[in-house]
Amino acid sequence: MKIGILDQVPLHQGHTAAETIDHTIELARSAEKWGYRRYWFAEHHSSNGLLSAAPELWMARIGAVTKKIRIGAGGILLPQYSPLKVAELFSTLESFYPGRIDLGVGRSPGGSERAREALTDGLEKNFDAFPRQLDDLHGFLRDSLPRNHPYRIIKTTPRKAEAPPEWLLGLNAESGQLAGSRGMGLVFGHFINPDHHQETMEAYRKACREHHVKPRVIVCVFAVCAETRKEAEKLALTQDRWLAGIKKGDTMIPSREMVEKKTFTHQEKEEMHHERRRAVVGTPEDVRGQLKKLQEKYKNDEFLLITNIHGFQARRRSFELIAHAVSG
Repeated sequence: MKIGILDQVPLHQGHTAAETIDHTIELARSAEKWGYRRYWFAEHHSSNGLLSAAPELWMARIGAVTKKIRIGAGGILLPQYSPLKVAELFSTLESFYPGRIDLGVGRSPGGSERAREALTDGLEKNFDAFPRQLDDLHGFLRDSLPRNHPYRIIKTTPRKAEAPPEWLLGLNAESGQLAGSRGMGLVFGHFINPDHHQETMEAYRKACREHHVKPRVIVCVFAVCAETRKEAEKLALTQDRWLAGIKKGDTMIPSREMVEKKTFTHQEKEEMHHERRRAVVGTPEDVRGQLKKLQEKYKNDEFLLITNIHGFQARRRSFELIAHAVSG
């Protein structure tokens, strides 16, 4: 089983942005040492608790302090940007760190509608243009735009860079079909909504067969691990409350003390229990077993793990325990 990390760079209550940056660098170095295959960054905007607004810059920073681990974006909000600009950013990154770059893109707005408008500087961006943008991005990266394309004479800089592997983040059959028809890898967001996994996987693999490409599947899931189930549950509760806070616009991870003082209503408990379907929680043996069950269901190549619990050392230890459990 191959594992990687998807980092939203969460800000913990009581910590500063500067501390979070240092912790992120330390975690990436440790992840490489523990045998994680990838370290990706998400993209979120206008957030009070998720610091990964510029995944390309985080990739450049982490690439400079690691040697082997693949670094990527999961994912670039392509509808808000120019395919050429994205192609040049990732060609540059590939030139910095040859053979280590992954380009993941998604159709999500990455924030509120107002934030999306700010990203496009008020220009109308139609989500229906996403398939065409994927084709243009692929063409710019590989200098393979059709001869009748209006931008055929435009060459991506730097020109000698290899094109990085392309991945599409998806949650439904439409995204599965889109990824397969373009020969892209599929990253399924189990951590967002696992309810439509079957039709997504079927559509993706069917499209791969029709276009004679090999399926590549990564499943992204929340993961919380500790030496005991009791401790894992206490840690996971800070993530549960963080997920509940997102609905109200608060993306900062609450402290254990704040969560332990909180009295939950019956409805809140039911909602947290329902959202746990997006996560694996427990001891190293528990988490390994839960990941194996998910792998049997998805038939995926690997996992990207997200751990948004309070406390850097607890978060770091969770990733370390999972790495040892999987490798063992």
